[in-house]
Amino acid sequence: MTAPDSFRTARWLRTINLVLQAVLFLTLFGGLNYLARSYAWRFDLTRQRAHSLSPETASYLRELDRPVRIVATFTADTDNPEVAQAYRDLNGLLREYIYTTESRPAGRITVDYIDVYQRRRDADQLGLDQPNVLVFISGDQRRVVTLDELYRFENREKTAFQGEQVLTAAILDVSRPEKKKIYFLTGHGELRPDDVDPNRGLSALGEQLRLRNFAVDYLSLATARAVPEDAAVIIAAAPQGRYNASEQELLRQYLGTRAGRLILLLAPGIPHGLDDLLYDWGILVDDVVIYDTNPESYSDNADFILRNFSAHPITQTLIDYRLTLRLGLCRSVRPDPGRAANDELQVTTLAATYPTAWGETGYRLGRMPEYNPGIDLKGLPNMPPANRLGVIVASERVQVRDNLPFSVRSGRVVAIGTDDVVTNHRITNEGNFALFLNAVNWAVERDTQLNIPARPIQRFQLSLNQLELTRLRYSLLLILPAVAAALGLFVYWSRRN
Repeated sequence: MTAPDSFRTARWLRTINLVLQAVLFLTLFGGLNYLARSYAWRFDLTRQRAHSLSPETASYLRELDRPVRIVATFTADTDNPEVAQAYRDLNGLLREYIYTTESRPAGRITVDYIDVYQRRRDADQLGLDQPNVLVFISGDQRRVVTLDELYRFENREKTAFQGEQVLTAAILDVSRPEKKKIYFLTGHGELRPDDVDPNRGLSALGEQLRLRNFAVDYLSLATARAVPEDAAVIIAAAPQGRYNASEQELLRQYLGTRAGRLILLLAPGIPHGLDDLLYDWGILVDDVVIYDTNPESYSDNADFILRNFSAHPITQTLIDYRLTLRLGLCRSVRPDPGRAANDELQVTTLAATYPTAWGETGYRLGRMPEYNPGIDLKGLPNMPPANRLGVIVASERVQVRDNLPFSVRSGRVVAIGTDDVVTNHRITNEGNFALFLNAVNWAVERDTQLNIPARPIQRFQLSLNQLELTRLRYSLLLILPAVAAALGLFVYWSRRN
């Protein structure tokens, strides 16, 4: 019989002890992981709460009942510093959206990164061909967000990251089953979004609107008894004839009774028949063609260039990036100087000419354009922008109660004094497309910002002279290693004694 204190018994006891320690360690490790996974607590200690979502976003995501897939067509492996910065800013934010919804199968958010050049098959299956964008997909709804929309700019410099409010707005937009519907008027030779003609077609615009989760349809006021109930915005793109009184009345009822939205592209030299309707909205469309003696108003191919913009959601992108509009012939569109002061109607000139421009009234005579005082049209000194002719005007009827603006839907009108701002050969100009897309977003209220504060971009600059750089270099190379070595010798000496 083996003695209890024999070597074999001691070896078995030691082995059992080690096994039990291992089992206890694994049990403790597994239990801690279970608790961390099931009962996690997270604390964001950063001053700007850079690693957590706002309470408003969290409340929206808790009510999300449809899954949303976010496809980012950019990666960190890029030579473009702007794209690399956007990836760093977005990567952590997107992880927060995933984390917040991972326990909700019905409203889960997933994120995929796809390089449209290296993963061509995956990109084609999703219908993606644009690099450096975010695509939000939910069912058959989709919306594209560019990287420029994620930042607030001042003087072409990024001042704040507003990614959370932009991403949350896009998620809410695509998770709704209905699409906002845009009706293009027909029956008077208007431009059509299914026409591929480079000078008269809007096919490129139609494709971009569909890509941004808009439904596009046509409407003939001559045969309709009323504007359809699902009309989010109506676009009259360069009518070649007059709208009659009954058609104008349908638009007036749509704008007034139903707080509708209307975008007009009005070519010079062509009567449109909407003067009374526009007068109700404080807008004058003059029968002139704008000319200018300032060479900065024309490009090398005789395009008319606009670069003077007023602050407004429609023009903010152009102001931030210093973009310009390139147009053909234009007519003057301006606030009515004779209208009575009315706080309920806000009329803003969005884009204007240089003070040297004038509106030629005798453009049909075929003579050389020349300004004739008292005959031709000039900008007024008492109408902003002073001494300039407007080309694009926005008008909004604000609901007022007890002298306080009320947050209810109101009618909006945008009038553009040219017909080719977004035709197929013009839409490639970045400024033209940005302005028109902003006008559509403003009309359907996609410009409304959520109550989520933007996160300021903090920049730190260290200015050191040559002597300070030398001290810093020797401190890193000699002093810190010497301190570590001295600490090691002290520990060694202490253990020896």
